[in-house]
Amino acid sequence: MIRRITTPCLAMLLLCAGIDVAAAQSVSSAYTSTAPKDCRQIGKPSELDGSTTRACRGKAGLVVLIAEDDLREVVSVGRNRKAAAEEPAAKVWFGPFNSSETTVEWRAAGARPFAIIQRWHIADGSDLDKQGRPNTKAMLVVTRLPPGPVCHVAYVDAIANPNANELARKAADDLARSFQCGKDEVKIMGTSGRAVDLATMR
Repeated sequence: MIRRITTPCLAMLLLCAGIDVAAAQSVSSAYTSTAPKDCRQIGKPSELDGSTTRACRGKAGLVVLIAEDDLREVVSVGRNRKAAAEEPAAKVWFGPFNSSETTVEWRAAGARPFAIIQRWHIADGSDLDKQGRPNTKAMLVVTRLPPGPVCHVAYVDAIANPNANELARKAADDLARSFQCGKDEVKIMGTSGRAVDLATMR
């Protein structure tokens, strides 16, 4: 038996389908800088070890906090500097020396950002240059944003995966909004390479 769909029902189905398509198409990227010149330094560098903290303007009123200590960085996000410093992301340190690049990619649905993607460089102590300094390996870090806690969601090895940017955006879009910090494990996207191995070693 063929059921006839009345005009109002058909219109409603098309409207719902249109909303779903629009929602799927509304995810986009925007970019901000965490370069020292674009941020506000918090206090003075430590006289003991030169550690620094700076707050940088993000999207949708969010603040990106960059804290460096002993040649290692943490990056967190919050409604203000204090909130960002209390998030789980502010307490995650990679073991090897490391640094984050100064471009932050914001993934947003409409005007609301839900994740950031940032490239990190992890020092490889087993791979030294001519001056005896460790070469670095690149990795993309996907971090979820409020509402809810701010924490790492996924890692993508930038050398082992030629499509690293695509994998990071897919992780952000598919995982970040439902990721439960402290419960879910950080996902390794694509092929795990040296950078991811270094970042996750315990």
